[in-house]
Amino acid sequence: MNARVKKIAVVTGAGSGIGRSVALTLAAAGWSVAVAGRRVEPLEDTARAARAAGSDADVLCVRADVSDPDDVAALFAAVREHYGRLDLLFNNAGTFGPAGVPLEDITYEAWRSVVDVNLTGAFLCAQAAFRVMKAQDPQGGRIINNGSISAHVPRPNSIAYTATKHAMTGLTKSLSLDGRPYRIACGQIDIGNAATEMTERMQTGILQANGQLAVEPVMDAADVARTVLHMAELPLGANVQFATVMASAMPYIGRG
Repeated sequence: MNARVKKIAVVTGAGSGIGRSVALTLAAAGWSVAVAGRRVEPLEDTARAARAAGSDADVLCVRADVSDPDDVAALFAAVREHYGRLDLLFNNAGTFGPAGVPLEDITYEAWRSVVDVNLTGAFLCAQAAFRVMKAQDPQGGRIINNGSISAHVPRPNSIAYTATKHAMTGLTKSLSLDGRPYRIACGQIDIGNAATEMTERMQTGILQANGQLAVEPVMDAADVARTVLHMAELPLGANVQFATVMASAMPYIGRG
């Protein structure tokens, strides 16, 4: 990337885990990054880490709940005001929901909470980014959605999370098609067992399809971030439509 022309990214769920790792990797590569999340303090920690790694890191912290249309509108308005344009949205914010709850015991509120963040939140952010990218000059940009191994195969007792991640694939395909006339590319990264707060259970034992508990291998979140950076820095004439990045020995191939 030309260091004199910084590209602009929005990363949701950037206060921890994969979102933080991607934000730091983009900043280290010369991107200006707006980091978004529900709590300001973790976002400021991400910004401090980016600046500690590179004194010229340009990080904007915006508190936003992606399931709230007003918060999403305010997030992208802040990005337009601060940076003037948008080159990348990493649609990362997500929640697994209640762990280990059988399907018949999931409450409506729990189901709705997962759908609101994982699916509606991804749509709202993609829609807002699409509007900016379509209207700006030069036109275009890229949206990368965080899917999951669960966009392909479920875990036991994960119906809400799995349903939203399957839906993410449809969202990605529609965005790719609808963005084609406006140089808006959209791809999806399906991530398996990155070492984050969300996957701590993997290292102590997690329920398998055969009813047993097993420890699963994990990988460094930085391995995911490098893949996102590669997808982000392709010219808009090229696109990684779907990529799967996973701990090599995790039970995905042959799951169940």
